[in-house]
Amino acid sequence: MDFLNLHTHKTSVKSDEINIQSLSLTTDVFLAMPKKKPISIGLHPWYATIENLALQMKYLAVLAKQDNVKMIGECGLDKLKGENIPNQLIILTKQIELAEALSKPLILHCVKSFDELISLKEKLKVKVPMIIHGFNKNETLGRQLLNKGFFLSFGTSILKENSGSAKLIKEIDFFFLETDDEPNSIEEIYKAVAKIKNITVVELKQIIFANWKKLILLP
Repeated sequence: MDFLNLHTHKTSVKSDEINIQSLSLTTDVFLAMPKKKPISIGLHPWYATIENLALQMKYLAVLAKQDNVKMIGECGLDKLKGENIPNQLIILTKQIELAEALSKPLILHCVKSFDELISLKEKLKVKVPMIIHGFNKNETLGRQLLNKGFFLSFGTSILKENSGSAKLIKEIDFFFLETDDEPNSIEEIYKAVAKIKNITVVELKQIIFANWKKLILLP
């Protein structure tokens, strides 16, 4: 059974890995889209602008229909970079509406904006899965997000002993693992999580793939 890497910006793929490569749609990148490899595509809050939103959404709506596009994103909210939060909420809302129309999960970037993200989810009554990528906050926030119906994907923060991620993942079974743009391998992250949960890597792979299938992400 392969290692499933839910979110990565790397293009290289080992023979024993399934990597969901994340692409950010910008005004100058429309057609460089893999046709077979599983990908996610969206308007990253660092780069998306209200000025270009109509054009970007036009292209995103077409490209997101490809069968190999498994998720919309990464998209989301970031108070440290990008448009102001009111504009980011408009941009994210458009992508949520697209994800709902296509019945595809959202892969979310969120920095210092979790209250706003939770409020938006409740306001729009979002039905598609919403996955927070690279969760690295405290255990309390993690539980709050889970209770609000979000899913979590963990990256290299899980390698830090006694981190909020490590404490949380020890007690839950519905989660995903990723490398994002970090140099660590997905195998290293799987081994660390297997050790935390006191199970084998094979058993962990089975859990991850079962979660993946529940979200109807595999053909």
